[in-house]
Amino acid sequence: MRDVLGIVQANRHTADRIATTLLAADSRFGRTSDGRWTLATPPVEASLTLEECRFAVVDVETTGVRAFRGDRIIEIAVVRLDGTVAFHSLVNPGIPLNPFVQGLTGIAPATLHNAPLFEDIADGVLEALEGCVFVAHNARFDWAFVSTEIERARGLLLQGPRVCTVRLARKLLPDLPRRNLDTVSYHFGIEIEGRHRATPDAVAAAKCLAKLLKLAQSNGATALHDL
Repeated sequence: MRDVLGIVQANRHTADRIATTLLAADSRFGRTSDGRWTLATPPVEASLTLEECRFAVVDVETTGVRAFRGDRIIEIAVVRLDGTVAFHSLVNPGIPLNPFVQGLTGIAPATLHNAPLFEDIADGVLEALEGCVFVAHNARFDWAFVSTEIERARGLLLQGPRVCTVRLARKLLPDLPRRNLDTVSYHFGIEIEGRHRATPDAVAAAKCLAKLLKLAQSNGATALHDL
């Protein structure tokens, strides 16, 4: 309402009623589970084949687990299916780093002091994600952080299809005791060189995705919607 119609002072209730009036009857639009308006999901027949898909495998390290309550990204990596790093950066979160995260990641506050803010790297992240399927090991977590940071930095609502390698592993590897990145990587004989850092974890997740895609195809998957 503010950016498109110029109604600067509209409260949330009024803005929602106006948006509903404008968009609800138009099949090109839909609403997400949290009430946001978005472009409608394309019909199944419009789904890309797996061979046509470009995958962007994402991993973030963060100050905590609450993307919508103030926690921030401290490192992000975007990796292609073949393991090529498309984007990587440390990120100055602008808030203190607690000792647990320091110990888990090995990232010290002094290391982040001179790192760019997310707003300084947002365009690079968007470029690395453009035209790709967003993939992560526990995609809900990484998507929440990346989308929140993009919205904060650019006022954009991150869009596009998502694939979660945890959920794929749950379907395709039902006998595994756990589906965390360590367990799935070990199952496929993939070594993670530097656990709990964005690039090594994203590379490992990309290698797991390649293996899972082959399993999915052997089970009849041919298009993105099959995943």
